[in-house]
Amino acid sequence: MYLYRPVGLFEYRLIENTDFQVFPPRLYWQPIFYPVLNQKYAEKIALDWNTKDQASGYIGYVTRFELADEYLAQFEIHTVGDDFCQEMWIPAERMNEFNQQIIGKIDVVNIFKGEAFTENAELPEIFKVSPNSSKEY
Repeated sequence: MYLYRPVGLFEYRLIENTDFQVFPPRLYWQPIFYPVLNQKYAEKIALDWNTKDQASGYIGYVTRFELADEYLAQFEIHTVGDDFCQEMWIPAERMNEFNQQIIGKIDVVNIFKGEAFTENAELPEIFKVSPNSSKEY
């Protein structure tokens, strides 16, 4: 199954640093990782949220990645709003396991830039990964 994940500039840079192989661990205030089930919903989030959000660097990248249906079957699908707004909730403590299930690389399928976007945006301290993390980013 293909899943999608809208990400901002700083999360994108962390993914890029892994050669597009894994998503970064969740931050202490992010209890879940929520990939979405379709590109339409991912693009809505990227355009409506990421392009207007300073913490996203005013840019939204829509990523697509594949995992085996058998693995994903254990996670419940949540509809949050319109019928097409479907996502899976992956507990933060299972991110390493989830990342190991990704088939191939994480692809960028669309990019939306907000009016305030600049190429030289700096990563806020809150997004820097702890040196105790199990994966280098």
